[in-house]
Amino acid sequence: MKFNIGDKVAALDEDISGVVVSIKNDQIEVETTDGFLMTYFVNELIKENNSNELKGFISREKVSHAIKEKVEPIKRNFTKEKKSKKDEFVLEVDLHIEKLVPSKRGMNNYDILNLQMETAKRQLEFAQKNRMPKVVFIHGVGEGVLKAELDFLLGRYDNITFQDANYQKYGLGATEVYFIQKKMV
Repeated sequence: MKFNIGDKVAALDEDISGVVVSIKNDQIEVETTDGFLMTYFVNELIKENNSNELKGFISREKVSHAIKEKVEPIKRNFTKEKKSKKDEFVLEVDLHIEKLVPSKRGMNNYDILNLQMETAKRQLEFAQKNRMPKVVFIHGVGEGVLKAELDFLLGRYDNITFQDANYQKYGLGATEVYFIQKKMV
């Protein structure tokens, strides 16, 4: 839309109107009816009192469709999902280094593996402390070094079992850990 100095305009997202006082590239300076100077982008303003332009935006078909929707609300079908014990919250821990640090610059493979294992141990202990039924560690396929280290770490715990995670959901690169919850007497 082309604006000229002296055009009466209104802001689209605010209850502000005024007169164009200067135009610089795609920014327009407006003197509001309250006497303030405000700067807007071209796409944030419309010209006021120009009924020819408004006719282009509104067609009789659109108006009749809007009225029809107001009178006859769209019927929605709601079905309540039944959640089973299997659908409980599952802690998923992605051990890919890109997910753990903003940049791996300056880290060698030993540092990366150390950070991944510390994260796994910390999350495992968090889940155990909060009595979560299971945790899924996403380690990826790669050369298998992280998976081997993770298996070694998990083997040191007495109260857990672990296995490859659901292939359909995670592919080959994830391990599922189940906690054996002791009954409180």
